[in-house]
Amino acid sequence: MLAQLPPVLRELRLPLRLRLWDGKEVNLGPDPTVTMTVKDPSLVALLANPSLDSLGAAYVEGRLDLSGPILEVIRVGAALSEAVLGDEDGASPDYRAHDKATDAAAISYHYDLSNDFYRLWLDRDMVYSCAYYPTGTEDLESAQQAKLHHLCRKLRLAEGDYLLDVGCGWGGLSRFAAREYGARVFGITLSREQLQLARERVRDEGLEGQVELTLLDYRDLPQDGRFDKVVSVGMVEHVGHGNLAIYCQKLFGAVRAGGLVMNHGITAKHPDGRPVGRGAGDFIHRYVFPHGELPHLATLVAELSQSGLEVVDVESLRLHYARTLEFWSANLEARLEEAVRLVPDQALRIWRLYLAGCAHAFQKGWINLHQILASKPCADGSHELPWSRGDIYSAG
Repeated sequence: MLAQLPPVLRELRLPLRLRLWDGKEVNLGPDPTVTMTVKDPSLVALLANPSLDSLGAAYVEGRLDLSGPILEVIRVGAALSEAVLGDEDGASPDYRAHDKATDAAAISYHYDLSNDFYRLWLDRDMVYSCAYYPTGTEDLESAQQAKLHHLCRKLRLAEGDYLLDVGCGWGGLSRFAAREYGARVFGITLSREQLQLARERVRDEGLEGQVELTLLDYRDLPQDGRFDKVVSVGMVEHVGHGNLAIYCQKLFGAVRAGGLVMNHGITAKHPDGRPVGRGAGDFIHRYVFPHGELPHLATLVAELSQSGLEVVDVESLRLHYARTLEFWSANLEARLEEAVRLVPDQALRIWRLYLAGCAHAFQKGWINLHQILASKPCADGSHELPWSRGDIYSAG
């Protein structure tokens, strides 16, 4: 049976057991922690070129099964792919501008899956973005609350400020800013499922006089500078390189002179945005975030600056996102029996790989997460920021 396998596999020493369709097994190393069950004989050829995209696709399509702790599954799968294929990244993609219909469909595909499914593994406020761990010992709930404070403090949010929340999701940040900082909030999303639940939670907390949430594309934002502060969390990944300039211009036009803009989003490893991880990015584009594109930090800073905003602070939270995803993955794994009743089997397979795979990607530095704070300068070149960052941390 070993002779049926590609020769390169015979020299590996990975904690991986291969189980073939005929029940025969071979261990690629001592003490296997992961078992890959090949159900389709044609997949033997795939094992000679095991990109993370092709392995993930075979799992999603039910042509192979994976057993073992999911984070270990990802680690071993990545090690298998690297041992055979090396560490070469993908080619530079051909970026094209997104239209409104394309973006709306992509957002619906990802976020309208099932509110109850997301509720299984997110925190109580359903904050679907990187948490913040001031000491590294926080649990998910406290780290998400710390992240919301971190954003509001960086924005120097004060009572009565009018805050624009671009990509408001289930409204966790919008409600927090109103409840904890006394802000008035206008939040926008393209997800109908998210909007429905977000509005319910606004009503339940009695915040209808402070928080207005609506279905709106960022390209249709008012451009009269009516907002004191703007926050965009987990939104820029959906914009696309071809639309980055428009996106930044819309943020500039929405905020008043002297106001602040915070962009919190995933960023690419390479300046040209090409995918990394031997097909991991391709898998995400195919199954998780259709039309999603990650800009490099330098590209995003350049576009914000070109729009007229002045970048005043940048912080990487890469390892914070790795830990957040580990929490999310563990939460989902603990509630698989409930999850299988909420989403189709293929969707659950996608999300198991996605959460654990992204935790690995952030840990390895394949992708990053940056918070970028920018100011819209006043006519005389002044701004309203304090002379140091001390106020951000003294309140913590």
